[in-house]
Amino acid sequence: MKPTTIATKSAAANKASAAKAKKTKDKPVAKDMAAAAPVKSAAERMRDNPELRVILASLDDMKAEDSVTIDLSDKASIGETMVVTTGRSTVHVASIADRVVKDLKAHGYGGPRVEGLRQGDWVLIDTGSVIVHVFRPEVRAFYNIEKMWSA
Repeated sequence: MKPTTIATKSAAANKASAAKAKKTKDKPVAKDMAAAAPVKSAAERMRDNPELRVILASLDDMKAEDSVTIDLSDKASIGETMVVTTGRSTVHVASIADRVVKDLKAHGYGGPRVEGLRQGDWVLIDTGSVIVHVFRPEVRAFYNIEKMWSA
């Protein structure tokens, strides 16, 4: 008698799973949607980001040195992209950061959060999707954050 009970439960379980499968059959599955959408490389994702283009243009205009762009989309939830760059002095670092903030506001990206502007050794600009670090050369070499995030 017990084997019949187990078989009945198995048949009921099979019917329930078949009904569930039928319900989900009509709905697109995330796996199918991902396969249908073209997969973009990190370089393409960064190139398609207009906010990042504004930031990189500002850095270029202000003669920032050794700019590195790091894709964070697969590494952290703090943003999509990180930019690490260098200014020659504390005044240059502060000027670069100030220009980036002004250009972002001028292009309608609102006011990013900024830390370290007064000291000018290391300025952090956080727009939400892009994080910009502007360092003096000695400070950048000491912290070496691009090595940590590039790995």
